[in-house]
Amino acid sequence: MKLLVLCSLVAAAAAWPHFEMMADSPVPPASNAQKQHDVNSILWKVYEEIRDPHLKELSTSFDPLSGHYDDDGVAIKRLMQELNDHRLLEQRHWFSLFNTRQREEALMLYDVLEHSTDWATFAGNAAYFRVRMNEGEFVYAIYAAVTHSELTHDVVLPPLYEVTPHLFTNSEVIQEAYQAKMTQTPATIKSHFTGSKSNPEQRVAYFGEDIGMNTHHVTWHLEFPFWWDDSHENHHIERKGENFFWVHHQLTVRFDAERLSNYLDPVEELHWDDVIHEGFAPHTMYKYGGYFPSRPDNVKFEDVDGVARVRDMLILESRIRDAIAHGYVTGKDGSIININDAHGIDVLGDVIESSMYSPNPQYYGALHNTAHVMLGRQGDPHGKFGLPPGVLEHFETATRDPAFFRLHKYMDNIFREHKDSLTPYTKEELEFPGVTIDGISSNHRLETYFEDFEYSLINAVDDTTEIDDVPIKARVSRLNHKDYSVTLEVTNHNDHEVYGVVRSFAWPKYDNNGVEYSFNDGRWNAIELNKIWVKLASGKNVITSTSGDSTITVPDVPSFEYLIDAANEALSSGSELHLEEFASGLGLPNRFLLPKGKSEGMDFQVVVLISDGDQDAAVDGLHDSTTFNHYGCADGKYPDNRPHGYPLDRRIDDERIITGVSNFKAVTIKFYHVEEH
Repeated sequence: MKLLVLCSLVAAAAAWPHFEMMADSPVPPASNAQKQHDVNSILWKVYEEIRDPHLKELSTSFDPLSGHYDDDGVAIKRLMQELNDHRLLEQRHWFSLFNTRQREEALMLYDVLEHSTDWATFAGNAAYFRVRMNEGEFVYAIYAAVTHSELTHDVVLPPLYEVTPHLFTNSEVIQEAYQAKMTQTPATIKSHFTGSKSNPEQRVAYFGEDIGMNTHHVTWHLEFPFWWDDSHENHHIERKGENFFWVHHQLTVRFDAERLSNYLDPVEELHWDDVIHEGFAPHTMYKYGGYFPSRPDNVKFEDVDGVARVRDMLILESRIRDAIAHGYVTGKDGSIININDAHGIDVLGDVIESSMYSPNPQYYGALHNTAHVMLGRQGDPHGKFGLPPGVLEHFETATRDPAFFRLHKYMDNIFREHKDSLTPYTKEELEFPGVTIDGISSNHRLETYFEDFEYSLINAVDDTTEIDDVPIKARVSRLNHKDYSVTLEVTNHNDHEVYGVVRSFAWPKYDNNGVEYSFNDGRWNAIELNKIWVKLASGKNVITSTSGDSTITVPDVPSFEYLIDAANEALSSGSELHLEEFASGLGLPNRFLLPKGKSEGMDFQVVVLISDGDQDAAVDGLHDSTTFNHYGCADGKYPDNRPHGYPLDRRIDDERIITGVSNFKAVTIKFYHVEEH
């Protein structure tokens, strides 16, 4: 980061409003620019002292017990008691959300911030605990609070890969960054993926190790945290369990498409009573606490002390499969909860994760969460070497390990058992009377390519206020695709306007042996490309959508430097801060919309169905919305009445049932990869 940026940080701090923390005095609201500036400042160089003068002063002068809260101060009194009793995790120590005690501590601070009723209280607590709590716990609490607090709707969180770069960057790069810092030499360091060419998995490392993919994964788990408890929060998260299934299902089928693009077999599921065939060397280190553990090839699952035994995992799996076979789960009060319907996937997702929404965690356990820890600890299952948690125990790093996708293929197959147990859709449930898709076309050849991307490593290295920063960046190779548009020709034979939902998917036409997928197997491997809400006039209609408009994807998170400059400029000029484009970070990166494909072209089956929007819309005005959130609206309401993946989410015994309706169309399109862009 240039010295000019740091100077502007300090200058902007002078504009920080000095609010009186008087219980009987109203607190003036802070502007969006001020909130953005404060969040930027509190996360900048999080392992060092606070650089913003006012926030630094608040870190020593603010009294958390004097703040304004909507819970009568219950949360802050609890956290202060833990702090004063010296029970909190020390600073400069690793943090994992899967560590029960560490998660509890992070959520204590989250509760304090979430219950703060004005910005002075929020910012004061952030500054106060920034210098007193473990840095990892602090960062997680800030990210969770900004994600969910009513005070921070318009605040954009800086990319985690620039806040805690060590979790996203190879240790070799971090070491070179330290050398650049010590010699005060500006540097752009090439970052390579973790494997070697002798490892076939290296061919798809660009997918699991992509920092945008890592950001997508951690962002989803921040928006839909497994610890979310309605009794403590301000709303219920609709279809949370189903969202858990769908986001991980999509990661799994996209990974398989990338493997086929690189002449690899689809990923095989893990088995608790079998060996873990592929090892993994993360080449990644904690800021403090050592290197992430490695795992050699062909390791047999072992019990993990203090976590679970292998046979416990087999028992939990058996109980869940038994529930699917019976069509119901048993509540902790002994009640029967039917899952043999469209809502069943939501219940099953809550059970498998397990989230606080699980109806019976004592009986069904937490298959997903426990599995992450079990797999992450196989390098040191009995704590013999005192190793820190593995990459599977952090949402930021989990997808780097190919075993992540084997683990989720295992769980995805359990979900498929449930979906395949449901009655297939009938023709009447699929058709949209009077609507016909006449044709699908694209204005461009669908092409992917690799590009270089640079991001800052300034926050990766230790610092001192006496020495100016020099620009230090990492350069990584990442997948992208050329912009394209798709045009649908649709006829509405009705004599009136109708409301429709255009649902688009694609799956590889052939498997790794060149055998064409059956329609039923293909639809389970379908990648969701888009979902748009349209008005169809009577007669001929032409619907054109661009790749950049997909509701499945989001733009790259702005750089830390961009957010700092934007907030400071708005503060100094007194203008409004407009970051609406980045309000949601939930989707995949825009550039990941298309699978890689092959240089000679790779056939994909592209299918489109237009369903009845009047029946499907759960909220009004979706056809006018440019900020449609694929996983739910801002108030937690999921806007689509249909299940995720409709109409491909249930088994299709006879493909003529779906291909025979006029509102469905399938075409074969080649996806190309261009080596030199």
